[in-house]
Parts: sequence; C-alpha cells; structure tokens
Amino acid sequence: MDTIVFDNKFLGRNNRRPRTVALTEVGLRDGIQIESRRIPTQIKLELVDSLVAAGVKHLQVTAFVNPERVPQMADAEALVRRLPATPGVEFSGLVLNLAGVTRAQDAGLRSIEVSVSVSNTHSLKNAGVSRERAAEMAVEMVSLAKAGGLKVRAGIQCAFGCVYEGAVPPDRVVELAAAYAGAGADELALSDTTGMGTPLAVAELLPAVAAVAGDRPLALHLHDTRGLGLVNLMQALAVGITHFDTSFGGMGGCPFVAGAAGNIATEDTVYLLSALGIDTGIDIRGVSGCSARMERFLEKPLPGKLYRLGKKD
Repeated sequence: MDTIVFDNKFLGRNNRRPRTVALTEVGLRDGIQIESRRIPTQIKLELVDSLVAAGVKHLQVTAFVNPERVPQMADAEALVRRLPATPGVEFSGLVLNLAGVTRAQDAGLRSIEVSVSVSNTHSLKNAGVSRERAAEMAVEMVSLAKAGGLKVRAGIQCAFGCVYEGAVPPDRVVELAAAYAGAGADELALSDTTGMGTPLAVAELLPAVAAVAGDRPLALHLHDTRGLGLVNLMQALAVGITHFDTSFGGMGGCPFVAGAAGNIATEDTVYLLSALGIDTGIDIRGVSGCSARMERFLEKPLPGKLYRLGKKD
C-alpha cells in the first residue's frame, strides 16, 4: 500500500501557520435551514446579539430564497431590517438568483453571497436550473450586485463532489471561479456541500482556484458529513487559506442533499485553531451558550462537541 503524506509544514518549527483566521458564522442560515421547527425572528435576533458579543465579526444571517422550499428563511427581510447597527461586524445573506439580489439590497444588506452549484443534479434540486444556466446567472448576479454597491462573495457549491454525480471535474470549479473573478466578485468561496472533500482534494483544488482568484480572498465552507471537516481545514491552512465558514453547535445541512450533515462547529474550530496558536477573536463559551440554547429549543443534541462541555444538567 502506498504511503499518503499530507502537507503539514505549518506544524514544523519553521512554520507557515497564520497568526489569525477569520470565521464566518453561518448557523443562522445553513445551520437552521433544514430544521422543521420554525425558529422565531426574535430568537434569531437574540442569537445574533449573543454571537456578536462572543466576538463573531462575520455572520451570514439568512437566505433570500423561495420560502415554500426553505420555510426557515421566510422572515429574511424582517430579520435584516431589525439587525443591530454594529460597527466592525459584517452581516450577509445568501442569494441564488437575480430576484434574491434585489430582495437583499432592498432589505438593506450591504454584503451578499452569490452561490451556485457545479453539479447539474444538485443545481436542479437546489435552484431549479441546470448548472450551465446557474453559472450564467451567477455572473449576472455578481454584476447586478456590484452595480448596486454591494460587497459580493461568490460561492461554488459541490466543489469537492456530489452525492448524485460523484466526482466533480476540478476544471469545472476553476472555470466558474475565473468567471466570478472576471465579473468583479470581492471574495471566492468553495463549498464542500456534500462533505465529500478529502485532504488530498483540498491540497490539489485550492491552489488551482487561487491561481485564478488573483488577490481575492478564498474561503472554505466545510460540511462534516464524513467526519473530515476539521482535517480538511488543517490541510487548507497548509496551503494558505485563512477564512472558513462555521456553524455554532455544528448545525446545518442542505435540504436537497440526502444525508447531509452540518458545518464544522464554530466552538470546535476555535478550539483547534487556538491549540495551534491561531487567534480568531471568538469566545468559545459565548458561542456555546447559543448552541445550548438551540439544543433546548429544538429538543435534541447538536453535532458539535465543545459546546457540551459547558452545559449545565
């Protein structure tokens, strides 16, 4: 059997590890979108306050999508209009089509994530259009948002594979990333929507995307469906990625991916990064309080590990 060697030079004495890493909290969007019990807007706003108090500076708070398909996002406009004015904190929303861009802007958001899939089957399930049409729409969305003065993060779903179609050709991901860059996106993000990413795939794909991203930051959105979320984060650090999406308590999953698990847990990620000497500015206990509250509300344990250590019986 061949020996597999991972790039872990940043763990050495002459290390390359960053001093800081930025985390975008997506629990209020990705984290709750698959939950059947509707979460009131007021509770979402209280969670926003708690997460900001815990030091979270980037929060994706909602998605401007069809509420009949994703009922948890039915209050998108109402939620955004009640967000606190907090200097130094960025609130964003996910959009999947041109109407979503307009809705987000009209609600008052100044930052959005445009996101489409490079899997045809997933694109049809998630957005109702083919991947080719989705890619065309993505460029149109970025252009519309930039014309309106919005900050745009451009996301690529199923970048590391699809449960319906299997492996996704890396060239397909790179091509879409280049199109995003050409349209003027401020940041790029690769999403392991189905949790099929591996350290080797991360090591191979991220440099290829970075090559077409120019000076745009590149983020990684990791689902932990197969238990490799934090392992993939470690490999991403080794190739220079310093921005990741996380979800308090490890909540989340895609409604249109069978068996999808949540994102890597915010608390677990902060703990790991802290153990490596990397600062996130986020207080684990503060975030854990949000996870414990959601556990009580949903009446079920969450996938994350660290938040449980602070629970009171």
